[in-house]
Parts: sequence; structure tokens; C-alpha cells
Amino acid sequence: MMSFSLPNFDLDRFVRDTLAEDLGGGVPGGGRDLTSESVIPADAMFAGVMDSRDPITVAGLPIADAFFRALDPDVQVERLVAEGDELGAGAHIMRLSGNARALLTAERSALNTVQHLSGIATLTRKYVQAMGRTDCVLLDTRKTLPGLRALEKYAVRMGGGQNHRMGLWDAAMIKDNHVLVAGSVNEAVGRAVTAGVAQIICEVDRLDQIEPAIRAGATRLLLDNMDAGTLQQAVALVGGRVQTEASGGITLETIGAKAATGVDYISVGRLTQSAPAADIGLDFTPL
Repeated sequence: MMSFSLPNFDLDRFVRDTLAEDLGGGVPGGGRDLTSESVIPADAMFAGVMDSRDPITVAGLPIADAFFRALDPDVQVERLVAEGDELGAGAHIMRLSGNARALLTAERSALNTVQHLSGIATLTRKYVQAMGRTDCVLLDTRKTLPGLRALEKYAVRMGGGQNHRMGLWDAAMIKDNHVLVAGSVNEAVGRAVTAGVAQIICEVDRLDQIEPAIRAGATRLLLDNMDAGTLQQAVALVGGRVQTEASGGITLETIGAKAATGVDYISVGRLTQSAPAADIGLDFTPL
């Protein structure tokens, strides 16, 4: 089994808590798979194949592996593809064999995770491809499900994107409400500079906010909800002095034109917020 680790993510705890949720851990009468216990003999063995039903970019196989091993330490798992691989419909992803009760109990948790993460990776890959041949980098956002940020941002990387801030701690992002309280763009940015913040991202939604933000010390401008023509003007006004990032309502239909304006980054919240689950199945055969 290949090792799998992510910063600020405890795989063992994730598997344990997810299985406990499904099995009713701590609930009166819970802690078991009632269906499998009553229908499947304790010594029955299964072999299974996980496959894609649609074209996908795969992510999450090491986590699925961990779910099965948590309930059957002797399970045989063969990953047939690598994380980040693009697969056609009908591609075999993973083969496994082991105790039937254990595999059936772990099946839903394993599939939910792979379907969700592969869905994010698949949508991310579509956005990357829609950007065309530019130097622009696709970023995710903090629009993630509570408790799943590390996994969802991992899936974005598997799809060819990069990660924006991991949280509120690793960069300052001054948005309209911060500006509203501070009084102005230059005042808000100036306060962050005075506080010794190294990375200061400042949202601007008008061209006349660009110069004050740069002069005050912003290190990146978040060009919010600008059409491609306005973005091009904004990039020209910045003139390479700081990094630029386009955001707000970016779709597969509009990202190509916006990437071509010369912005350094484009951030898309729907990568993690709205990606549909990938259609992945797992079919078992008794041994």
C-alpha cells in the first residue's frame, strides 16, 4: 500500500469518523452494518472492480484504499490508474478482493469519497483546458465543505489547478467589506502593511481603485467581476508591478477570454463548491 498524507489532514481519523457515521457509532443499537451482518455469511469473500461510467480525472483512490483496509486488513487492493489520470468511460480504476461483509460495509464511504474528489478533479481539468495556451494559472478558493478542505484542494491539484489560500492565516485578502469598515482601499491595505503582513491580496472592482491599492502596498490585486475588456485595461494599468487575479462568475465559456487578457491567476469557487460527483461504480463478484 502506498502511503498518503496531506498537511493538516488525518487520514486515519477521517476514515474512522466517516465509518462511525455510517455504522452508527455511539448510537444505541448502532456500531454495525445490519444488512451485511444479517444477509452475508461471515466468511464469504468478494472480488470487485471499480470503474468509471463517464470520462473523468481520477482522485481519491488512496482514501478508498484506506476505507477497505480499515475493515479488512487482509484485503487485496490493486490500483490500476494513478491519481490525476484522465480516464475514458468504462475504464477500470481499482481491483480488490477480501471479506464480503467488510467490503460492502466500506463501499459507500469509499465510493462517496472517490466520486466527490474525482468530480472536483474532472471539473478542474475542464477549466484548465478551457483556458487554452496561456501562462495564466487556475486557482481554487475557500468555498469548500467544512472538514474537507484539505481533500478538496488536493483534488484541485490532481485536476491541474493550484491552491489559493488554505485558510485565513496564510495571506491577507482585503475584500469589499474590509474596505467598507476601514474606509478606503488604501487605508485597508496600509493597515495590513503596518501590521507586517507579507502577502496582501486586495480586491478591486473598479479601475480607479488599482493605483491606490498598489501605492498602499498590495502584493496582488483581485480583479473582481470584470469582463474581459475591463480586465485587459486593468492588466495594462498594473503594468506588471504586482500580480493580478481575476475572479467572480468565471465559467467554462468565459475563462478562455479572461485568461488571454494577461492576468496571472484566475480563481474559480465552483471547482470545490459546485462540482458534480463523478459517475463511478463498484461491482462485486462472489469468490
